[in-house]
Amino acid sequence: MSASPIRTVVILGGGTAGWITAALLSRAFGPNLAIRLVESDAIGTVGVGEATIPQIQHINRFLGLDEREVLKASQGTYKLGIQFNDWGRVGDSYLHAFGDIGLPLGLIPFQHYWLRDRQRDGAPDLWAYSINAHACQAGRMAQMERVGDSPLTGLRHAYHLDAGLYARYLRKQCDPAVVQRVEGKVVDVSLRDTDGFIESVRLENGDVIEGDLFVDCSGFRGLLIEQTLHAGYDDWNHWLPCNRATAVASSRMAPLRPYTQANARAAGWQWRIPLQHRNGNGHVYASDFISDDEAAATLLANLEGKALTEPRLLRFNTGCRRRFWHRNCIAIGLSAGFMEPLESTGIHLIQSAVSRLLSMFPDRSFDPALIDEYNRQTRFEYERIRDFLILHYRATERRDTPFWRHCSHIEIPDSLQRKLDVFRASGQIYRDGEELFTDVGWLQVLIGQHIEPQRYHALADAVSPQQLDEFLAHIRTLLNRATDQMPTHEAFIERHCKAPPPPR
Repeated sequence: MSASPIRTVVILGGGTAGWITAALLSRAFGPNLAIRLVESDAIGTVGVGEATIPQIQHINRFLGLDEREVLKASQGTYKLGIQFNDWGRVGDSYLHAFGDIGLPLGLIPFQHYWLRDRQRDGAPDLWAYSINAHACQAGRMAQMERVGDSPLTGLRHAYHLDAGLYARYLRKQCDPAVVQRVEGKVVDVSLRDTDGFIESVRLENGDVIEGDLFVDCSGFRGLLIEQTLHAGYDDWNHWLPCNRATAVASSRMAPLRPYTQANARAAGWQWRIPLQHRNGNGHVYASDFISDDEAAATLLANLEGKALTEPRLLRFNTGCRRRFWHRNCIAIGLSAGFMEPLESTGIHLIQSAVSRLLSMFPDRSFDPALIDEYNRQTRFEYERIRDFLILHYRATERRDTPFWRHCSHIEIPDSLQRKLDVFRASGQIYRDGEELFTDVGWLQVLIGQHIEPQRYHALADAVSPQQLDEFLAHIRTLLNRATDQMPTHEAFIERHCKAPPPPR
């Protein structure tokens, strides 16, 4: 047991980042930790990160939350993947579907058998072997661990959430005896003379709040980690050229799709996220290639349904802090870095940061070795997500606008180049340590955007043509049968997690 345990944590900022942090820390430590969350109703949150990835279910389980109650409270729907339209070529459409594709046969991954089969005329595409893709295409949803009694894994899902409602729901889950919310704006930060650690923050009303550990969830401002401690920021705009977004809500339109849409535009891309009460929409773009007014007009011209608000402009620089944890301050959420929402990693990076903090929770000595390891692991995660996002832009055959011509000539990091070289040479995909995206995720983007391997693994030739045909046909039959038995996405929500109408 530490002789100098952390007793008080001060979280600066609410929103999704602040309340996820408060909920997880309070659940883990209970009354052994006093948590004070400082936020101001006068300071808005970004609140556009409404799509998630399956890892969000870990939050629910750890907090003991009922998934269906979470969806009711946040006007949420289910998400089985992301549909990418017009990315590789104009007219293209492919899915990054969650879950597995096919089954391994022997010692090598499924894709090698599919690569062998696709040499024949009329061979089914890769997504014919994904249960998530089948459900997306049919607009269906179910909860299944396995496809029937077969070894095929069932549907893997995430959520579409109203981020503001989700943060409000998490706030209600926090024990007020452990988490104290303090309303107010921070106007000054006091540092200790001896080591430069944060000692306290002073609010506009004169209140002084002291703490042992400070968590900066103040958003892009980085009030503690950057404005006070000057941790530094690595800008990745030369790899990821989009630096602005305009967002707007629109009226809900049928059908209620069980997937996010990312539609490429002339100078960026547009998201469409279906919620129970509305659609979330946004246009992510590069300001070097389109004006803010043109970007807003593009967004409004491509809505499904009527715009419910005026478009809201967001400016950002994709990248991350040079130090996420500096002295006795940890940045979580947008204060730690920004990865554009193309693959819905915003809430995951919050969750991942808090999980890492829990596993490396310090005492008041703040051992530098622990801080260095936290920063190393966090940077690795950001860099591998960065590489996956770069792939979407760099692997384009579009030359129809200046933006896409620019993307086709982006110099890519060595870590991404190695992965591309190996895949092109052999059809193999190797995950680098604990990177977030799976080999199946990489495979779908690579194939979806026309990155072709020169060969498949020699072991794929070990089965006869008849055996291969029977193996692949059996998978397709099982997936078709399972999909036909699922209810529609809308019917599933109506039965299990329909939200009450939102207040006007």
